[in-house]
Amino acid sequence: MATIKRIILDVLKPHAPSIIEVAENLSCLEGITGVNISLEEVDAETDSIKITIEGSNIDYTAVKKAISECGAVIHSIDGVSAGIKIIDEVNTPQDR
Repeated sequence: MATIKRIILDVLKPHAPSIIEVAENLSCLEGITGVNISLEEVDAETDSIKITIEGSNIDYTAVKKAISECGAVIHSIDGVSAGIKIIDEVNTPQDR
C-alpha cells in the first residue's frame, strides 16, 4: 500500500489556537517529520491557512482529527504526494 509523503491543505480556523499551536499539534503525530503553516487571509472571526505536511507515512485521518480538535475545518486538499519518494512539480511550456 502506498504511503502519503506530503499533503497540502486549505484550512479555515478560528483565531485561537494560533498557527504555532496548530503546527505543534500536527508535528507530534506519528509519521510526520515537518509542518509548514502560512496565514493566507484574516477575517473578523477566522483565519484562512495553508498547511503543508511532510513525513514518512502521513495518516490523513489522524491529521483531519487533529485539525478538527483545534476547531478548524479542511476546505480542500490542494496537493498530495504518495509513494516511495516525493516528486516535485515541474513547469512545462503550457504553464507559461
